[in-house]
Amino acid sequence: MTQHIDRQTTIADQVTLTGIGVHSGKPASITLVPADAGTGIVFQRTDVENAREMPALWKNVTQTSLQTVLGDPSDNGMSTVEHLMAALSGLGVDNLLIEIDGPEMPIMDGS
Repeated sequence: MTQHIDRQTTIADQVTLTGIGVHSGKPASITLVPADAGTGIVFQRTDVENAREMPALWKNVTQTSLQTVLGDPSDNGMSTVEHLMAALSGLGVDNLLIEIDGPEMPIMDGS
């Protein structure tokens, strides 16, 4: 069965979430920024100077043991993205810029 998608979605307004990284125990914040159609889900570290945007694509996944890691967390990557990705998928969000101030997502309540 072929599914045709007529429109893409993002969020209405920018929002910032703050919590603790589940593996590091360090404070972490993310800012979700609305993005144009065709952008996809894109992560960007704000604590790394000249950090490049990292699309949430399978080819950018470097680890899946206990957490999903995009890129190299010691350089420009980020870890524990799977919870946020699942929530965005469940909500039907197609396009979003996720700015993160460190190498790990805040775990929030873990769901």
